[in-house]
Amino acid sequence: MITLLTLSLSAQKPELKVSVSKNKLGLNQRLRIEFSVNKQGADDFTPPKFDDFRVIQGPSQSISQSWINGKVSFSKSYSYIIKPKRKGELIIGPASIKLNGATLNSKMIKVVVLDAIDLPSNPNDPEYIAQQNIHLVAEISKAKPFVGEGIYVEYRLYVSENISVYDTSVTEAPQYNGFWNQEIKINGFPVKMGKYNGEDYRYIVLQKALLIPTKTGKLTIDPMKMDIVIGVPTGRADFFGNVITKNIRKEFASPKKVVSPKSLPLEGKPENFTGAVGQFNFDVSLSKEVLKANESSQIKVAISGKGNLKLFELPEVTTPVELEKYQPERKENVRIATDGLRGSVTDVYTVVPQYKGKYKIPSVGFSYFNPKTKKYESINTNDLYVDVTEGKELPANTTNSVEKKAVVLTGKNFRYIQTQTDLETSENDDFYKSNLFYILLFLPLIIIPLGIIIAKNNEKRNSDVVGLKLRRAEKLAKKYLSEAQKQLGKKEAFYEALERALHNYLKAKLGVETGDISKENITKILEEKNISETTIKHFIDVLKASDFARYTPVTDTEMKQEFERAKQVIVELDKQL
Repeated sequence: MITLLTLSLSAQKPELKVSVSKNKLGLNQRLRIEFSVNKQGADDFTPPKFDDFRVIQGPSQSISQSWINGKVSFSKSYSYIIKPKRKGELIIGPASIKLNGATLNSKMIKVVVLDAIDLPSNPNDPEYIAQQNIHLVAEISKAKPFVGEGIYVEYRLYVSENISVYDTSVTEAPQYNGFWNQEIKINGFPVKMGKYNGEDYRYIVLQKALLIPTKTGKLTIDPMKMDIVIGVPTGRADFFGNVITKNIRKEFASPKKVVSPKSLPLEGKPENFTGAVGQFNFDVSLSKEVLKANESSQIKVAISGKGNLKLFELPEVTTPVELEKYQPERKENVRIATDGLRGSVTDVYTVVPQYKGKYKIPSVGFSYFNPKTKKYESINTNDLYVDVTEGKELPANTTNSVEKKAVVLTGKNFRYIQTQTDLETSENDDFYKSNLFYILLFLPLIIIPLGIIIAKNNEKRNSDVVGLKLRRAEKLAKKYLSEAQKQLGKKEAFYEALERALHNYLKAKLGVETGDISKENITKILEEKNISETTIKHFIDVLKASDFARYTPVTDTEMKQEFERAKQVIVELDKQL
């Protein structure tokens, strides 16, 4: 039913509206088209010619009227269920209705018909209806930014008007590996209207985050996962004609998103570039230019604008040695906006002169990369001068030259030079018949038999095919579970690493993307590989336990037991694959 505007009946402009349940569908699908007039007294409705469609049902007529705060709204509608006869962009012409001698016409509407799609045996299956009418979507503002350039990701939940949502809970938050990230605060969850795949949906924005890539390559944003309680129509009605709905709980996951950051160009890169990306202003200023010795002044180095303000170093100010400079105080006034970080970052240096005189603070340069122009830009400030009018005079310059002097002879300049020697012959042991000689002589007699024994043991061990395969499986299990072992004692991190290890093992051995399929599909794939039912059950049990344990209290002992179970199930699988 089309949403009614609560305007007074007299203020409403007569209008015949048209809406369709979907603008894009398969050749074997149906759609609902509805024509509604907002004025009483309209009659003699003439539908369009459905030349490219077959009318399955209709027209169904309904009337609704409401009074809210003294304002009246009215709607009279005619609806049809139709099915396309061919593929392509099909046009449904205008319908018409007469009102007070005048004719109101609806607009033409376009419907895109694609190839036939796979439909379930029961179109009223609640699982199928939920899947077709709810979509958890991740949208990114830019797929190929520069390193250091801010983008944002927005998670939206699209819900059609055919079903109701009663409860939602986020079961797994997205991970932003390779990004500096900051969540953007959302004030409430207002329901909005929008298009998804060309169809009208209600949607809410669940989460929004600012992302700044810190490296190049393909960076994957893992899905957000949610449990949603949904009320879906069953296709049946009660005694009074009301549609019977069924509540089901279903897990939804947003698709993975891949961002491919680009390297900043090497051409034209300034030497003083420190990683600033965006559009900036730069300024260096003095709080006092004329002062007395031991009286302080502040040098303010300020960068303002839009970009990765928290991810680069500010240029350093160089001062003459006669101006004592202290470590700067950092001041930040940065806010998170949908298009990046905005605001200013300032370093404030305190300087104190020691002597009377006039001193120059050399100009400071700042360079940044502008992603809009795709070029480096540089800003250089003017020289600053500090005039110290009172204080001690600067001492005259002294040189570091060394004056050559004659050597003065004293009784301690030179020691007595000995003129006679007292030499003795050093001892020199002969190698022949020494301890080392006998060790090297008999060493081969020991090494050769030992080598034969080791070789026979290795041959025997390698001939044990079952044992060899078991050892390889255990080594493989340790490899995939190494990260989980490191996280023992940290519940969230441990179970995430454990589940990821099992998925990575299947991906490596079978070439399947297990993150995109259900546990039922994993079972089916393993059955096709002739894996025993017991091993499959053990594997699925570990996956389920990892899911469940994240949200329940567990001890370190239980985590160690789960680790051993996962290790054993990989060994079992590998022996059978």
